[in-house]
This record gives sequence, structure tokens and C-alpha cells, in this order.
Amino acid sequence: MEKKKPKNVFVQGPISSEFIGTSIAKHQTKTSIGAHNIFLGQVRADEIDGKIVTAIDYTAYEEMANQKFHEIREATFEKFDLTCMHIYHSLGTVKAGEICLFVFVSSPRRKVVFKALEYVVEAIKADVPVFGKEIFEDQTHQWKQNN
Repeated sequence: MEKKKPKNVFVQGPISSEFIGTSIAKHQTKTSIGAHNIFLGQVRADEIDGKIVTAIDYTAYEEMANQKFHEIREATFEKFDLTCMHIYHSLGTVKAGEICLFVFVSSPRRKVVFKALEYVVEAIKADVPVFGKEIFEDQTHQWKQNN
């Protein structure tokens, strides 16, 4: 069996609601699907040491990150009965309130999509080398801790 090349999951800047809506609409012709579940990660305007986060600037070791996303995808398909799965992560600046992570899973059955989605999101947070520099309102910054 030929090994699949990891697909690029990165999007420049925030992930738009139009992009998300179009992704969902494309699946309406796949009539074996009985359930979808989505996770949308949004940049929070956290207050840290009296300063407000206004954006996060995301960077990644893209080749390594895409390989990790691919490994998570393969492991998820082995573990759960999914029809399809999509992961998109922002690179570059994403302002507070904008979407930076979009994970979309589909299956014939609803219970599967809940478990699969949590598995995928937790694996991304734990294993993928994507780094976020939190930008504060005074233009200072700090590197974000994943949690």
C-alpha cells in the first residue's frame, strides 16, 4: 500500500465562518454520514499580568507539524469508525475572537463523533509543534503555554 503524503492543514490568518460553512456544505452529498461534530478553537482575550491578549501569532515547523497531524489522523481512523475528518490550523496573526483551529469529524453514528473529536483535539494540543506568541495591547508579547 502506498504511503499517503501528509496533507497541509495550515491556513494563513484566521479561519473564516465562510470556510467552515463551505466545508460542512460539501459533506451534504455524502449520504452515508449520520453525524458531524466540529471543534472551533478561538483566540481568547486573556488578561495576563494586567495586560490583555489582543492576538496570537502562530508559527510552526510546518513539515514536522503536518507529519504529526497526519499521524493523528491515521491513528484516529484506526481507533474510530469515521467517514471523514478534516483539520485546519491558522498560521500568522489571529485576533482575539477569531478562529484558529477547525476540526471536523463525520461518521455514520453520533456517539463516535463525540469521542473522536475529543481524541483529535487533545492529541493536537499535546503533540503538534505549533507555537503561539501572545500579543498584548501594548505590543509586548510572550510565548503561549498549551493547556
